[in-house]
Amino acid sequence: MSAIWICGVDEAGRGPLVGSVVAGAVILDPDQPIMGLKDSKKLSPARRENLYAEIILKAKAWGIGEASAQEIDQINILQATMLAMQRAVEDLVKKFGQWPHKALIDGNRCPKLPIASEAIVKGDAKEPAISAASILAKVTRDHQMQSLHALYPHYGFAQHMGYPTEAHFAALKQYGACNEHRRTFSPVRAVLEGSSK
Repeated sequence: MSAIWICGVDEAGRGPLVGSVVAGAVILDPDQPIMGLKDSKKLSPARRENLYAEIILKAKAWGIGEASAQEIDQINILQATMLAMQRAVEDLVKKFGQWPHKALIDGNRCPKLPIASEAIVKGDAKEPAISAASILAKVTRDHQMQSLHALYPHYGFAQHMGYPTEAHFAALKQYGACNEHRRTFSPVRAVLEGSSK
């Protein structure tokens, strides 16, 4: 009997004021178990990096998808998250050569996919494949923030990863928004409207 392939899907970066929302999709290999998978937010950055490397090495298949800050502004963060998840599964399919039989999605809704999908609230704490997807998404997005930090060091992206912290608000007020800021998010919009007056 052929194997049933289940794919876990999760995103990182819905809350930040800058950059893409990134999604991961992972089919774990039962013959190569990965120890210590859990919600990426509950892992230290060093542990996440180690698990990220292990997932890429040992997973049956994996994919990454994202939706840019511009897409977030055009279609809203919820729709952009669904789009990033769709793209992550499509990337996995491209590498794997076939569609998984089912997708387990972290959260309370599913992106449009041509396969059976199930939304699982707090799935990143319950399903190892979703935990693995959350780690891939989070580490990928953190790397993007570090690259953005190299371009715009005055915003402190490497410290707060684009989240709405006091330091980020202070930098926004001082320097205005960069190209990668999400213009429809209210703190960014407030700064832009303030500077145009």
